[in-house]
Amino acid sequence: MRGNHETPEQRFDRLYRETSDDVLAYLVRRSRTVEDAADALAETYAAAWRKLDSLPDGNRARLWLFGAARIELRKAAGRTRADDELIVRLAKELEAAPGQQLRAADPDEALWLAVFHLSARDQEILALTAWEGLAPREIAAVMGMSANAARKRLQRARRDLQRMLKSDQYLEARPVPVAPHSSN
Repeated sequence: MRGNHETPEQRFDRLYRETSDDVLAYLVRRSRTVEDAADALAETYAAAWRKLDSLPDGNRARLWLFGAARIELRKAAGRTRADDELIVRLAKELEAAPGQQLRAADPDEALWLAVFHLSARDQEILALTAWEGLAPREIAAVMGMSANAARKRLQRARRDLQRMLKSDQYLEARPVPVAPHSSN
């Protein structure tokens, strides 16, 4: 609750203390590095400072921060697109390299492959549910959609994920290439 005697600095400090652990956890799970998460956290709270007078109180402020963090992640993703293209190219080159040894696939590989094939929005909805423990009405607030739309999208994402996991395409063990060790 916003106190009438609270200065903007005190309100911001309280908001940060009450929400930063949750927002940082959200960012760490979605960032490439801890440093990227820290950068996004700083930008998220800089946005909160700029909008402090119009921020809601309580849990609605927390949800607003998740939405702002999501925007910061999208900005960061746009800046790293070239890196992603390089990684994909290098991975393809490694797959085609002669003399590779094979190891057993990660036991969770089927799940991650199936999730990867969902839309980015469906991936985010599932992550907000599974990792952040948000209900559809809270997901709606974070993602800027109606609660009904969030419920429907969550239901569809779960159904699509279940369907993909039941298909042989994702359940077959797939060997993962590993470069041979050098004796030098």
